[in-house]
Amino acid sequence: MTPPPPESVAAMIRPTPALPDSPTNRDVMRVFMERPGLGWLLLIGLCLGGLAGGAATWIYQIYAGLGIAGYSHPIFWGAYIVTFVFWVGIAHAGTLISAILFLFRAKWRNAINRSAEAMTIFAVFTAQLFLGIHVGRIWKAYFILPYPNQRALWVNFKSPLLWDTFAISTYTLVSLIFFYVGLIPDLAIARDRTTGWRKALYGALALGWQGTSRQWKAHNRTVLHLSGLATPLVLSVHSVVSWDFAMALVPGWHATIFAPYFVAGAIFSGFAMVLTVMIPVRRIFGLEHILTDYHFENMCRFLLLTSCIVGYAYGIEYFIAWYSGVEAEKTSFYLRAFGPYWISTWIMLIFNGVVPHLFWFKKLRTHVPTIFVICTLINIGMWFERYVIIITGLSREFNPAVWGHYTPQPAELMIIAGSFSFFSILFLIFLKLFPVIPISEVKELVIHERAHGHGQHAEAH
Repeated sequence: MTPPPPESVAAMIRPTPALPDSPTNRDVMRVFMERPGLGWLLLIGLCLGGLAGGAATWIYQIYAGLGIAGYSHPIFWGAYIVTFVFWVGIAHAGTLISAILFLFRAKWRNAINRSAEAMTIFAVFTAQLFLGIHVGRIWKAYFILPYPNQRALWVNFKSPLLWDTFAISTYTLVSLIFFYVGLIPDLAIARDRTTGWRKALYGALALGWQGTSRQWKAHNRTVLHLSGLATPLVLSVHSVVSWDFAMALVPGWHATIFAPYFVAGAIFSGFAMVLTVMIPVRRIFGLEHILTDYHFENMCRFLLLTSCIVGYAYGIEYFIAWYSGVEAEKTSFYLRAFGPYWISTWIMLIFNGVVPHLFWFKKLRTHVPTIFVICTLINIGMWFERYVIIITGLSREFNPAVWGHYTPQPAELMIIAGSFSFFSILFLIFLKLFPVIPISEVKELVIHERAHGHGQHAEAH
């Protein structure tokens, strides 16, 4: 093997410039090191009020029972399960951006993967709340876990509730490890530039990181292995959630397309939520030179791709229902579009299958206000997608004599609003404790592109 030339060796062992001189370092650390402003305090206060309202409603539901929800025979999966599936879908963007795009060496992910990973953790925590809220009797939640007990009881492995518990707990564990491992180098940067309780916190979490070549080698290998582990996991978790429905003999549910359909929809809604959250963060903290139009354009392309997949799934569902010749299937899908829930269905079809096609135009892919509006509409449409699937399926099964109607009640809407407040509080706290942009990865990308030719991304920095 030919040894490297002396100048290459010198370049490898030459110490890097002092990090405080880095504009990227200063700009990212300013986000979480500055004292919270009035806007942040107002937002956290508003979210705390929403969370308090949701928690109070949930406590009242425990006292009064699930009768305060809109449940009525035959519909006993309502807005709680709809929102549970919605939050699980939101959680998929972080793992996709960090793991799958890492394996494909998509460098544009570096500026957005930290925020997406954080959203994954917070969305999973929020989704877990609804497993207990939906059950009603939260004090019996320990029956979900399979463990030997004095009652000689064992869990029902045919229950979708148990499938969700296994899927969500596994996904939470892997996502937490993935998020924490990627955060370690930035925690060391923050440790060396802070004092007081922050220095103690970051020092404990950094695990003695010094940035040696041995540590970087172990870190990169760990990220690679976790990416390989998380990639099939992100595809399997939402497939398990889809089987909650596909394994039931309910018209509109019993279909083999549900697993890829749900996975594509989860990635679609997750990417939209990342943009919905990061656009205000970019504007408020002045991160336009780090989160550039280049990143947003690539995200919009991904939204366009997944919108095409989701739109294709919508069409295939209707085609298979017609082609099957099964009267119950045809009636179910006809009533989706023209029955009592037609507004929800058309919101789903337009917001998810039509509006994202505006991203075919480059000018709209780089126009930030338009991106924000479209992503907000996508999030609304994806919530209604789960609503349409669950509610229309249960309300119109095989026997017309037992058909029913469901309308979300104020108690359910208050708890759902509380879940969005809970998610927002976690993200607002994260903004003020940890770097929302991965400093080391962004700096690595800038250095690499400056050394190998100035690309669009390098010029933006």
